Amino acid sequence: MTSPRVLDGASAGGQFLRTALALSVLENEPVRLENVRGDRPDPGLAHQHLAALETIADVCDADVSGDELGAETIEFKPALEPAPDRTGRGRLAGGEYTVDIGTAGSATLLFDTLLPLATILESPLSVTVTGGTDVAWSPPLDYLRYVKLPLLRRFGLAAACEIDRRGFYPAGGGRATLQLAPSTLERVELVDRGPIERLRLYSTESASLADRDVAHRQAAGALERLAHDATLDLEERCETTAESACPGSALVLRIDHGTGIAGFSALGERGTPAERVGEDAADAAIRFLEGSAPVDRHMADQLLVVLSVAGGRVRIPAVTDHVETGCALLEDVGIDIDRETDGETTVVSVPSPLTENR
Repeated sequence: MTSPRVLDGASAGGQFLRTALALSVLENEPVRLENVRGDRPDPGLAHQHLAALETIADVCDADVSGDELGAETIEFKPALEPAPDRTGRGRLAGGEYTVDIGTAGSATLLFDTLLPLATILESPLSVTVTGGTDVAWSPPLDYLRYVKLPLLRRFGLAAACEIDRRGFYPAGGGRATLQLAPSTLERVELVDRGPIERLRLYSTESASLADRDVAHRQAAGALERLAHDATLDLEERCETTAESACPGSALVLRIDHGTGIAGFSALGERGTPAERVGEDAADAAIRFLEGSAPVDRHMADQLLVVLSVAGGRVRIPAVTDHVETGCALLEDVGIDIDRETDGETTVVSVPSPLTENR
């Protein structure tokens, strides 16, 4: 019996857990995760992390210990059928799954756990999640739908996300479905930013805020802040009123350029004018435009697991704590990762991805 690889999350958060589980499935190797979310004030598994663990375990028929709220040590052993053309690695059956996080825990972060599995799927996988769709400390649903997935589709990921109902904090209750199909990822090359091409804006309000024109005011605040930039041509402006179990709003800006896509978001908060929500997202977009990286700050660490699978290079605007812990995790599982900083940006590269060893 293969001994599990021991990984220490003492200096990391939930992204460590999600990436480690995905890599365990891709490699069909057991892992023991210690000090899970050790860098957080409330370490261990919260509802959304437990839901992600239980979902990926169901999908790959894994044996799990430590699958309970608050657990700081987890053992996870995938049980995939070996694939004849991938030495020691497995192939994953698809299917349809339904998950209820039970809180306003992030549905988008649960989906992030599953995205890399498209590379070993043998048939489509559909996962419907009830929980938070637009909540703090995670990408809003429209960032996933209109920024991340379109970018990854450029490199071969066959994925889409459908929304049935929005879920804002604290009630959650949103419902969304991720559809994955068998995918072969191409090498990622996102080093040079191409010319700025267009701006797209997605502003959402719960039905309970419609009489205050929150979605429209958010959009107006963002566009007014961006009006001075003549390089931005507004191609799409979508203002949506959505049913939700509690009040809430979100705004996502998407900037397309010659080589990629970047996104910027903000969530409505009680006491914060809707116009200010739009301005906050616009300010992040302005900082991006003033730099030279082809991806936004939040996409940077999310692309590390993609690099581990497909290989390639990405120029990122900053080496955040999430990037640091993500790079350390990849190195701990034996993936060579290089970083070269020019003073303003950093090029992260993986010369030998998992796919080259299959």
